[in-house]
Amino acid sequence: MTFRFKASAAMAMLAAFTVAGCKSEGDIIVDQGVGITAVRGVCPAVGVPDYLGNLTTFTQPGARTLDALDVTAAITNVRSTCDDSGAQVYTEATFDVLATRRDVSAARSVDLPYFVTVLQGGTVVVTKQVGTVRVDFAAGQERGKGSARAGAYVDAAAATLPADIRERITKRRKAGDEDAALDPLADPEVKAAIARATFEMLIGFQLTQDQLAYNATR
Repeated sequence: MTFRFKASAAMAMLAAFTVAGCKSEGDIIVDQGVGITAVRGVCPAVGVPDYLGNLTTFTQPGARTLDALDVTAAITNVRSTCDDSGAQVYTEATFDVLATRRDVSAARSVDLPYFVTVLQGGTVVVTKQVGTVRVDFAAGQERGKGSARAGAYVDAAAATLPADIRERITKRRKAGDEDAALDPLADPEVKAAIARATFEMLIGFQLTQDQLAYNATR
């Protein structure tokens, strides 16, 4: 399995996709609307963006009919570990690719392209890795499985909220205080600081525009 490292402005399109299930330990937690009891950690959330976790190939260019279907694949079983003990936070993810093919007459191997990218604030591409995962099919076998592993670094300082912002978020407010009714998370300065310190590690198939459109409309 090989990787090409690059940052692409085109990956800003990921901001338009939602990552399901990215809430994790360390998220900001509101305690009955009065102050914040916990602040998110520096480890990035890991997930698969909508429309980018599936890949479909056809035997004929431009074909979309069942008789031209070649291979369908899905990313699943995404697991991650995070080492936040140093100045660089290292997150490693493993995942499986489950694939199904239409023509089972002979043994076959397919290499499916995928990416792993780190986004800051939901829009800024920090790093991007592109690799391939191989799925092997035995003769007569309809289903195959491949597995892959990738890692990424995030600067711990960049993922840490400034002390003054943390104080404003976690400050306990008593009923009757002048700012008791104010939501600190609604403050534009606080929101901007949280966005800058928020990182996501996203995994998906490296799709063509046609493949992406197919996923979005099927």
